[in-house]
Amino acid sequence: MTQFQAWFEAAIEAGVREPEAMSLTTAATTSSRIPGAAIPSTRIVLLKQSDPRGFVFYTNYSSRKSKELIENPYASLCFYWREIHRSVRVVGKVEKISNDESDEYFGTRPRGSQIGAWASPQSNVVKEGELAARVKHLERKFPDGQQVQRPEGWGGWRVVPFEVEFWEGKPSRLHNRVRYLANDKEAGAWEIDRLAP
Repeated sequence: MTQFQAWFEAAIEAGVREPEAMSLTTAATTSSRIPGAAIPSTRIVLLKQSDPRGFVFYTNYSSRKSKELIENPYASLCFYWREIHRSVRVVGKVEKISNDESDEYFGTRPRGSQIGAWASPQSNVVKEGELAARVKHLERKFPDGQQVQRPEGWGGWRVVPFEVEFWEGKPSRLHNRVRYLANDKEAGAWEIDRLAP
């Protein structure tokens, strides 16, 4: 996590646009169109916190990604910072963060995003104009000046890594690849290997 933070700060300093954008891949049978097959599904989410415990993002707990994470509590993340020719790939187990942590973050969101969290039945089919109507209703329910509480079904997920790969682009495609694997025998220890490009 120390190495990731150093690279993340370097991406910010280099002016990478949205360095917090990361691909999140889940795999589960819940939403698969092929019975019994755990088909991978990838989307872009935003990293909201990284610390020694892992990588945190927020979403609706009834969304497709959450349903898949509940069924299969493992995920992969990938950051790509083209401007500095670096990428970080993460594989780990997921866990819901505490309600207190979710409440704290929700309180920092813009009011429109707070209302949106209530209005959107994320990943469900909606009719034309349905979301706009729901937003208007909720704006009346939560008039300006009134605090918007976090919806119960909305919160954070933490990806607790057991594999992290740092990729750095080099000429002739002889890229640097360094992989960290959590050592199962010693808590907090990592095996570090250089991989062929």
